[in-house]
Parts: sequence; structure tokens; C-alpha cells
Amino acid sequence: MTGRRGFLAGAAALLAGPAAAQPAWEPARPVQLIVGFAPGGGADLAARAIAESATPFFPTPLVVINRPGAGGAIAAQAVAGMVPDGLNLLVGGGSESTSLPAFRELPYDPKTSFRAIIRLTRQPLLVVAKRDGRFLDLRAAVEAARRDPGAISHASSGIGSIYHAVFVLLGQAASVEWLHVPFSGGAPSLQALMAGTVDLAVLAPEEMAGLAAAGEIRPLAVASEERIPSHRDVPTMRELGWDVVAENMKGLCGPAGLSDAVARSIHDRVRRGMQGPAWANFLQRTNAMDGYLDGPGFQAAMDAVYDALRRTIRRQ
Repeated sequence: MTGRRGFLAGAAALLAGPAAAQPAWEPARPVQLIVGFAPGGGADLAARAIAESATPFFPTPLVVINRPGAGGAIAAQAVAGMVPDGLNLLVGGGSESTSLPAFRELPYDPKTSFRAIIRLTRQPLLVVAKRDGRFLDLRAAVEAARRDPGAISHASSGIGSIYHAVFVLLGQAASVEWLHVPFSGGAPSLQALMAGTVDLAVLAPEEMAGLAAAGEIRPLAVASEERIPSHRDVPTMRELGWDVVAENMKGLCGPAGLSDAVARSIHDRVRRGMQGPAWANFLQRTNAMDGYLDGPGFQAAMDAVYDALRRTIRRQ
């Protein structure tokens, strides 16, 4: 009997192995990746890159939908209210998930209204100026703001966005006041900078890759704990004397209530896409940083940024 039982158990394991490897969920129609910012910004670029990279592993396409406005909150609120069936995912992890809720109350809770599935990228944030702009370095801009409060302008991707938060934190650390000019995403911010409408902007490396390579943009400082590989000559804000650390991130979240099976299937398919050449080309082309985390790790990373910003902003 022991031999027969062992044989049956082994046969069952062999049969279960391939079945267990198959996705337990199949989308019935294209999966929408909903981006809360305008086309051309960091969230949009990451969404389009992962849609291209991961679609081969889905039976239906991944389709990017832009719903810009309110620092990403419009898209986040929309996804939070959708049926948790895996067919509508928020490209989250940025302003709508971290800084915006720290600035004001929102109709969703960044910690409980979503289920984090997978983190795609880490996005260092750089304070930048136009090549022929007024400032050669960030210290000069801070000194000008100190002499003339509210006169030095900076663009952001919206009031309460993580890009806005960088200047809020810098203003507090350096005891200066900036003129904030909000836009609907990184791409419009970049356009305003290049048009000379604003003095400074905060951008992710991938948003400015081409112009930075051409020398049209001058990075002044990075708001990371250490210098970043794509701009090793750019100092951190801590090196310049201001204790400002803030990074953006991008990943996929579903509405709260998304089942384990659906979350696992989406995670595994997207993770396969992240291991392919299309995603590698995106990272290399744009200087974006692979930031893979699983769902729980992604949620913990978002919570840490939100909690830190909430403590800092509410001390003002």
C-alpha cells in the first residue's frame, strides 16, 4: 500500500505542477492602466512601457488611459470606486498615493482603498533649470528666493503632487518661499521650463532624458539619499546642506477587494514583462530605475513616503 500511495502522491504532484503554474484568472477584455497625469510624463511613460512589455503575457491587451487632473487624485478616486475585477488598474505610487493625501483630505484612503500589486520603477526627482536660465546651481536659486520671497518660480505636476512636495520640503529646510506654478503632469512642466515660463522644475530622469543628453537642461540637485547612476555629477540636497529626501515610484494597484488569485495573476504576468527586452530597453533609453517590489512591499514603500511627508507637512 505504501508504494501505491507514494506512486499516487507523486502522480498527483506531477499533474498539479503544470496546472498550478497556469494563471488562475483570465481577463475577459482589455485591461485598462489608468494614469492620473498627462501623456508624456513619468507615469505615462512607465505605463506605456509596461503595457508593451507585458501584453504578450495577457490574453487581451493592456491599454493606457490618461485621466489627468488634481495631482492624480481624479484617476485614483475613479479606480477606488471600480469593481475589483482586475480590468481597471491604477498606475499609482506617486502623488496620488503619497504626497497628495498628506496635503489634504481626499475621497479615498491611500492605505485602504487599493490593493498594491507590483512596483515597476523608482523615480529619483531632480530639481532642474534651463541651460540658459537664471541659475547655475541650486544654492544660487535659494539665495535669490531668500532675497525676494515668492519671486522664484517652479513648476510641478499639481498642487500636493510629489513634485510640489519637493519644493515644499526644500522651502522649509532652507527657510525660503517659492512661487508655485502647477501643471497637469511632468510633460507640461517641462514645456513651461523650456519656454522660460518658470525658473525651475522637478522632473524624473526619464521625463527629461533627451533634453538633458542634449545639454538643454541643467540638473541642479537630486532629492534622493545618494547620487543616482544616470547623473553622478549632480549632488543630493543633503550634500548641499538641506535634509530633503523624496522619491517617486510607479506601480500597479487595483481597487480594494481585489482577490488573491487576480492580484497574483496580474503580478506574475507583469513581472514576466519586466524581465524581457522591451522593459530593459525602456529603462536604458530613459534612465529610469527598475524598482520591482511585490504587492506588500510596494504598499509598505508607499506608506513610508506618505507617513514621512504627512509628519513634515503638518508641522508647518
